Formats: sequence, C-alpha cells, structure tokens
Amino acid sequence: MSELSTTPIRLLIVDDDPLVRGGLQAMLGGAAELEILGEATNGVEALQAVEELDPDVVLMDIRMPQMDGLTATQRLRAKSDRPEIIILTTLDTDDNVLRALRAGASGFLLKLTPPAEIVAAIHRVAAGEPILSPTVTRKLIDHISDDGGPSRQQEARDHLAQLSTREKEVAKAIGEGKTNAQIAQELYMSVPTVKAHITRMLTKLDLNNRVQIALLAHDAID
Repeated sequence: MSELSTTPIRLLIVDDDPLVRGGLQAMLGGAAELEILGEATNGVEALQAVEELDPDVVLMDIRMPQMDGLTATQRLRAKSDRPEIIILTTLDTDDNVLRALRAGASGFLLKLTPPAEIVAAIHRVAAGEPILSPTVTRKLIDHISDDGGPSRQQEARDHLAQLSTREKEVAKAIGEGKTNAQIAQELYMSVPTVKAHITRMLTKLDLNNRVQIALLAHDAID
C-alpha cells in the first residue's frame, strides 16, 4: 500500500503469548484504518495465515515454538507477494532483531510501545517506509554483537563495489544513521535526489529497505 487509500490496512498478529495478542487486539481493533485479519501463535501458523489472509502488514514476535519469528520473516520476505513485517520485541538490543532486519523486516517495535505509535508505525511500513529512526539504527549497529567476521565484511564490500561513487557516499551516510535531509545537506544534493539514489541502490543490491543498506555499510567497515 504505497499510496493514500481509504482501504484499511490488513493486519496479522503473530505472538505465542495470548495476553500480548489480546492486548494488541484491544489496542488496535478500534482503529478504523486498520483491519485485523486474524492471529497466529507461531511461525508455522503465520506462514499459513499469510497464504490464506493476504495481510499488508504482519506484527511478528521473535521467540515462538515450532518456528520462530526470524525464520518466518525470512520465508515470508522471500515470497514475491511478501507482506511488510514489523518485529515485536521486549528488548531493543536483541541480536535476533538485527538478524531479522537483515532478512528484510521493515523495523521493530517494543511491546510496550503506545497504541498511537504502533498505528503510526503500521501506516509507515504499509507505505514502504521502514520504522527504524536514525538513533535506533545507530544503537543497533553500535551495540548488537555480530559474528559475521571477515567473510561478512568481504561480502559487504563486494556488494558496495556495484555502486557508483555517489551512491557509496549516500550508503555510508545511511550507515551513520543520517536522515535524507542530513544526507542532502552534507552531500549538496536535493532530498528527492537522495531518495532516487536510495531507490537505485535497493534495486542494484536487491535489498528491501534503507535499514539493510545501513547494515551493509556497517559490515564493510572493519
């Protein structure tokens, strides 16, 4: 759903905790712009529910029985008609969150996030905009351990080698957690030009969103 529409955003809730599912239903059920299609209690059920219900956005827990949210995210994002996925977590320094973002999730929310912010986040990802702020991006990059080592670094550098010099500069700035406006000011270009560079980079590198560009830029550095 990349443009404004009167059609409600179709939502699937995935969490093994019935209290969390009930809380989300209670918080979000009254929002006229959202349509809660159903619930799933693990990744296996989530895959089936997505096939049957075709949601626009999935709220996905990480730690669940049978199949965790990370595996489910990877499988869903590999689909041609993939939904946007928001990871639900209790800690914003969970290594699995970083891995989920690498798999193509559009961002994450803490489970204690106020209802209005959850609704706003759902709208943003439904429009194709990831919900990681620059501050959160920097926090993830700076504080989450990652055991990729030299092989991940070389792979990242090989990917970035596909970019033009200007695109590399934009990618580096994204990796530093800068906004489009900040990048435009720093590199003396307009915000639409920054967005155009990002779109081309996503296509060239076969990535889902700017968060993955930030992680790739991070991986390429020592």
